[in-house]
Amino acid sequence: MGVRKRERAEQIKEAKKQVAFAKLNNCPTSPRKMRLVADLVRGEKVEKALQILKFSQKEASGRVEKLLLSAIANWQAKNEDANLEEAELFVKEIRVDGGSMLKRLRPAPQGRAHRIRKRSNHVTLVLGANNNTQS
Repeated sequence: MGVRKRERAEQIKEAKKQVAFAKLNNCPTSPRKMRLVADLVRGEKVEKALQILKFSQKEASGRVEKLLLSAIANWQAKNEDANLEEAELFVKEIRVDGGSMLKRLRPAPQGRAHRIRKRSNHVTLVLGANNNTQS
């Protein structure tokens, strides 16, 4: 049984080499606004995704661009001998989850107060590689 476990562990290790991820926690943007930017790059090739984010007018696109560059650097650290252009990296998964909320009070008419919720989010970006297209 030790041989099978070792072979399976090697297969999992090879599969994980093709995937790299980066996380952005507690980003002070509402998740709804961040999802608009995330939907633009989901499933795109890395080069095209970088161009989309660079020329997007949204404020959140700068943060996602920086996160994408971080994920690319993580992939290069895992695969030092591989070429970035030949790997054909693409955005395999990008997920935006709600983070913690800062709750503030704003004065309202007639002595009342309204609660203001300053939202934040967590973004997880996963890159995948297409090495099968060469053969």
